[in-house]
Amino acid sequence: MRIIAGGLRGRDLGTVPEGVRPTADRVRESLFSVLGSVEGLRVLDLCAGTGALGLEAHSRGADAVLFVERSRSVARALSARLSDLGLAGEPSLRIEVADALTAIEKLAEASEPAFDLVFFDPPYAASDREGILAALFASPVAAPRATVVVEGSRRHPLPAIAGTRVVDERRYGDTVLLWLVRTRTDGGA
Repeated sequence: MRIIAGGLRGRDLGTVPEGVRPTADRVRESLFSVLGSVEGLRVLDLCAGTGALGLEAHSRGADAVLFVERSRSVARALSARLSDLGLAGEPSLRIEVADALTAIEKLAEASEPAFDLVFFDPPYAASDREGILAALFASPVAAPRATVVVEGSRRHPLPAIAGTRVVDERRYGDTVLLWLVRTRTDGGA
């Protein structure tokens, strides 16, 4: 597993913690090809795992990346990965140990600047995906014109999320990527 492009191109991301399913390199390469430039964006990597998506965005010029991971041991491995890459203490990279819903609630209360791009890669069979996405889109955490990229499995399709629309969908074997945006960005009903 390596960073594909940008300032950290070719850097090894190390071993994958047990129980973590990283986004395959070819899927990550395609995802960023569809996204285009992420330069200057604020990125939220929910269910970060290895941090590969957020690190790829950082390598390609994102202004800030917040990694949210509920497992303390996986978050420690991610922190070690940042150190191995020479990124420890980088103020634009933060790790929050929390489940996705709690992190969204805390971020909404903290009144931080909104995120322009959100990666949401929960365990494929996670039962709370819709609730987390609904909370994200209902909060000020995602910017009005934010793009949310959801990774999932063909076997566990994501139902429609009220107030959003799918603007792109890509399939890679069992993996499905969905690009979601708000249906309205003016705050109206």
